[in-house]
Amino acid sequence: MRRLAGRRWVQAGLVVLLLGQMLVAMVTAAVRQTPTIDEPVYVGAAAVYLEEHSLRYNPEHPPLGKLVIAAGVAVADPRLEPGFRGGQTELGRRLLYESGNDPWRVMLWARLPVIALTLLFGWVVYVFARELAGTAGALAALALYCLSPDVIAHGSLATLDVPAAGFLLTAVWLLWRARLRPRLHLPLAGAALGAALATKMSTLPVVPVLLVLAGVSVWCASSGGWRRRAVRACAGAGVVALVAVAVVWVTYLMVDPRLRWDPQQHVPVVHGLRGLLVELMPFPEPYRDGMRIQFGLENHPWEGFLFGRLYTGSLWYYLPAALLVKTPLGLLVLWAAGAVTVVALRRLRPAAPYVLAAPAVLLAAAMYGSRNFGTRYALFLPMFLAVAAGCVLLVRRRWVPVTTGALVAFVAVSSLRAYPYYLPYANEAFGGPARTRQHLHDSNVDWGQDLGRLAERLRERYRDERIWLVYKGSGVPSYYGIEAGDPRRVPPDRVRGVLAVSDSAAAKATGRLAELLAGSRPVEDVGHSITIYRR
Repeated sequence: MRRLAGRRWVQAGLVVLLLGQMLVAMVTAAVRQTPTIDEPVYVGAAAVYLEEHSLRYNPEHPPLGKLVIAAGVAVADPRLEPGFRGGQTELGRRLLYESGNDPWRVMLWARLPVIALTLLFGWVVYVFARELAGTAGALAALALYCLSPDVIAHGSLATLDVPAAGFLLTAVWLLWRARLRPRLHLPLAGAALGAALATKMSTLPVVPVLLVLAGVSVWCASSGGWRRRAVRACAGAGVVALVAVAVVWVTYLMVDPRLRWDPQQHVPVVHGLRGLLVELMPFPEPYRDGMRIQFGLENHPWEGFLFGRLYTGSLWYYLPAALLVKTPLGLLVLWAAGAVTVVALRRLRPAAPYVLAAPAVLLAAAMYGSRNFGTRYALFLPMFLAVAAGCVLLVRRRWVPVTTGALVAFVAVSSLRAYPYYLPYANEAFGGPARTRQHLHDSNVDWGQDLGRLAERLRERYRDERIWLVYKGSGVPSYYGIEAGDPRRVPPDRVRGVLAVSDSAAAKATGRLAELLAGSRPVEDVGHSITIYRR
């Protein structure tokens, strides 16, 4: 009995240690990083939710993720003039920089609820893997989740990607548990699915998968003839669907009980099958208009950047290629081994559809999308595949525990070496974080997060020099003490001194900026996201 109690204390200690190091990494990033491109929009919308109970801002994303952020914004209690009618980008700028608020304080409080959710989803990974692979597998799965640079990077931001992926993982885990206790876990799974749908619309493609899994769980839990089991399976899927729809409605009603709807931006008309699907969705009108806006964004000719190539449109292989760059090598090996193990081992095959089907469908949908902006569109993979990777330890070979432990240690070293620059992480095969900008752009490397660090560097080393700046982000350089000119607005021969350029802007440089960079000498980088040149 004492030995068993001792093991439990050791297990609890390891769980606390893993989640604790993740917490330290995320809080460190949250404290040091200036607002990324999307964050001011979400924080501004959250402030309007709190002050005016209005849905008019950021309708392309449902409210739940912003309500989570609003929990922190409420503590920060920023000032915002009532009745502001500008666009959502202007709203974020006004809130953070033009209303007398401290953007460092507001952003930290806005990020803390997402950090808390990220840790909670780590517990879901641990429990899910423990039910499939035992304690050792659960600890391995939790370690891989907690050490994932992508999860750490985006879990420390006031954005929607981690919450949406985590709610989906929770829904699948609850559906797995519904095989034994469907009456308890089916409604909970429906609530988690509804939370994912109420956070990001990109989760919609996985709804049919989860409804089928709900039916399978009820079928396994039922007895009697096939007709009776089929009826119960359909009823179980219906329960999950109804609860999910109800959660979406409740989320909108929490913001505005009267559901007043006055969109601030143009809502495109969607024709054909897409338009029919939007009309048939049993969601509030703001949700369906948000879907129309998303379809309109999908039709936009976005620019992408991959392995030094600038292109317009999308590449179907962009996301797999980006994941190959930004995932630790040991993690890639364990993901693949875990997926094979879940399918190959007889005792795990019933769990294979639960662990693998949802991320496969979501990955296919993300690859089909037109926005090649980053691996944040696939944050469900580090969650689901961490659970699969933990199952590797069920393979009865002497070398498996040693090899798995070595790979987890390799992941740990690679991840910790990136500290505190997790957003621009790249694995060793692609040169590490210092080389990410040569392969990828946007939220993969430079999302505007290092404006504060740039200000510090300029004060320390270039105090009395002429500064030129091309910054891609939502921060306001002058607030951080950066007095710089725009080199693209003057003749090239007048641009002399120090030139600081966001790496995303450099990746897509054409015309005047490309000419300036060609005649400049790189001196150093800031946070692996902004390069300082000498002219």
